[in-house]
Amino acid sequence: MANCVLVTGGAGFLGSHLCDRLLKDGNEVLCLDNFLTGMHRNIEHLLDNNSFKLLRHDVTLPLYVEVDEIYNLACPASPKHYQFDPVQTTKTSVIGAINMLGLAKRLNIKVLQASTSEVYGDPQVHPQTEAYWGHVNPIGIRSCYDEGKRCAETLFFDYIRQHNVPAKVVRIFNTYGPRMLPNDGRVVSNFIVQALRNEDITLYGDGGQTRSFCYVDDLTNALLRMMATPADVTGPINIGNPIEITIRGLAELIIELTGSTSRLVFRPLPVDDPRQRQPDISKAREILGWTPAIALQAGLIKSIDFFDYLLKSGGEVALPAYDRPS
Repeated sequence: MANCVLVTGGAGFLGSHLCDRLLKDGNEVLCLDNFLTGMHRNIEHLLDNNSFKLLRHDVTLPLYVEVDEIYNLACPASPKHYQFDPVQTTKTSVIGAINMLGLAKRLNIKVLQASTSEVYGDPQVHPQTEAYWGHVNPIGIRSCYDEGKRCAETLFFDYIRQHNVPAKVVRIFNTYGPRMLPNDGRVVSNFIVQALRNEDITLYGDGGQTRSFCYVDDLTNALLRMMATPADVTGPINIGNPIEITIRGLAELIIELTGSTSRLVFRPLPVDDPRQRQPDISKAREILGWTPAIALQAGLIKSIDFFDYLLKSGGEVALPAYDRPS
């Protein structure tokens, strides 16, 4: 029997891929998005599917629906977007979590929180295990996102302990792929668009800071596996690719794959930007039987094809609601 699955942030980068996969697996999907950073074109190919419904709604407002599972993905995820309205970012994480947990409690259903590696801040432990409490600046410009997600995790585990809600938490590390916003300020999308345009590629600091990049299809597989676990599997569980690369190395690889004439230029490192970010995915391997399968080069080629089509098609270069002309 098919489940009816609520995906908050369903028109976003990750959410739209999750909607695709859930429908492919025979589920009904209720996609909720306020379209602040989500894009209609990410889900327009689903609108004629009778098993898909789109609801324009803000997760910070109460929601009364009947569903069988909830994936809570709603929140701007790039520094440019979550710093635009930091108060709203915190409200999305905290009030959104309260609303989704309350709905899950009423319906007695599973709810999965898409948390983030940002809960570790600028880590002093490398690689990061789930037992690490993090090194976060609680009053910095990134804290609206970092601390909002940390508070959401607190709420999830309090609802587990206090109300026996079958809740689950995954901590998502850097994920990339088609449908990322070209102007979202994240390195993969930034570098690809700059390379395709033969523009200078902007690196911050000396480019020696590291990240670990997970392709979106791998991430989606992990989310589904986590949701399918028994109620006593709560997490948090790290989801990401443990293969580390320097930001400069990523830029050079993208230049090579695009055949670009772009040059590397260097700017000062942003405040509180982590120097290292690499997940320990031992728990994901052991509990979920999951490990990423798509190599960085293969995923980048798919992403480059997407952005190349976007730029050449004359279609919109995706703009969040607050960047669009009035």
